[in-house]
Amino acid sequence: MKFNTMIRTGVAAVTSLAAALGISACSRDYTAAYVYSISSSTGAISGYGVDYQSGILTQLEGSPFTTQFTNPATIVSTPNGKFVYAVSGNQQSAVEPFSVGTDGKIYGLATANLPTGDTYPTSATVDSTSSFLFVTFRYQAAYSVNAPGPGGVAVFKINTDGTLATPTSYNLGLAPVGVAVSAPVSGNVFVYAVDQEATQGQLIGFTLNTTSGALTLLPNNTCTTTTCTGTKVGTTPSALAIDPTGRYLYVTDEAANEVIGFSIGASTTAGALTSLNSSPYTTGAFPLAITIDPRGKYVYVANYNGSSVSSYSLTSADGSLGGTASVGNFTTHTGPTCITIDPALGIYLYTSNQLDSTIDGGQLSPNTGQLTAIANTPFPTSALPSCITSVPNGARAQQLVYP
Repeated sequence: MKFNTMIRTGVAAVTSLAAALGISACSRDYTAAYVYSISSSTGAISGYGVDYQSGILTQLEGSPFTTQFTNPATIVSTPNGKFVYAVSGNQQSAVEPFSVGTDGKIYGLATANLPTGDTYPTSATVDSTSSFLFVTFRYQAAYSVNAPGPGGVAVFKINTDGTLATPTSYNLGLAPVGVAVSAPVSGNVFVYAVDQEATQGQLIGFTLNTTSGALTLLPNNTCTTTTCTGTKVGTTPSALAIDPTGRYLYVTDEAANEVIGFSIGASTTAGALTSLNSSPYTTGAFPLAITIDPRGKYVYVANYNGSSVSSYSLTSADGSLGGTASVGNFTTHTGPTCITIDPALGIYLYTSNQLDSTIDGGQLSPNTGQLTAIANTPFPTSALPSCITSVPNGARAQQLVYP
C-alpha cells in the first residue's frame, strides 16, 4: 500500500513539474535551462541543455561556439535569459554579446570595448532587471602589468537587442576582482566592488541610478585617481555575492579560506555595510567563487585548491551562515573557478573546473542544501574553462523560481 502511494506521489510530482515547464505528451522539450562555459585557452563557449529530471548536461548542436577572444576572463548572462556576455581577460578589453536562441544556441552581436585605456577585465555581473552590465578591470590608462596601478568598473547600458551602449568607467583601488548588484533596498539599488589592496581588501559601495546607470559613491566611501577606501574586508578578497533580498553581502577570502558576511543598511543607513556577528565562516582551500541559490536559502563557495564546493544555509533573520557547512564539502574535479545554479528549477549546481577541463554537477536538496552528484558527472568541456553561467529555457521555466 505504501509502495503504491509513493509511486502515485512521484508520478504526480513529475506531472506537475512537466506542466509547469510546458511539457506535454506531444512535446520532446525536457530542457529546463542552458549552461555555458568559456575556455580561457581558446575563447570557445561550450553550451549544454539541462535535463529537467536529472540535471544531466547534453551538449548543444553547434557547440562549442566561437568568440573573438583568445583569453577570456569570464562569462555572464542576463537574469531574463535573453543574452550572454563573454568578457576578455587581457588587453583586448572588450565584451562580446550573444543572443540566446529558443534552442539554446547563441548568436554573436556587435562587440563593445571598455573605455580607452581600461585593460585586463577581471569580473562581470548584470543587475536584476537586465538593464546594465558591470565589468571590473585591473588597470586604468597609464597603468599596466609592467606599471601596476589602480583599476575600475565600467558600466554598460544593455540595449533591447542585447548590444551594449558606450560605457562609463569609475575609479576603484588596486586589483579589483569582483562586483555585485543588489536588489532594490528601500527603493535604492547598490553596487559593490571589491579590491585586493596591498595589505587589506576594500569594499567600495555605490548607489546606482536605475535610469542612466550612473554610479554615486556611498557616504564614507572615497575614491581618487589612485586609490579608494570603503569597508575593510579580509586579506585577499576574491569574489562577492548579494542575497536575492538585497539585505546581505558575502565576500570570499582566498588567503584566509573564509567567507565574510555583511548586512546592507536600509533607510537612514542606506547601503552601509555592517559585519555580521557570526562572521567569518570557514571554507575549503583557496575559495574563488560564491553564489546564492535563487530562493536565498543556501550559499555555495567554489574552493579552487580544495577541489570542492562548501555549502551553507542562510538564516534570513540575521544573514548568518551555518547548517550544511558542518556536514562537509561537495567534491569536484580539479580547480573549480566558477559556480552557477540553474535559474529554472533552482536545484542543479554546476562548476567550471579549469585544471580538469570539465564541468561538475550537483543536485541540491531544497530542504537541507546538501549537494548530491548528478549522474554522469563530470561533463567534458572546452580546455581550461575560466567561468560558467546559466539561463532558463524560456519564461516557462523562470516562473518556477520567480512566482
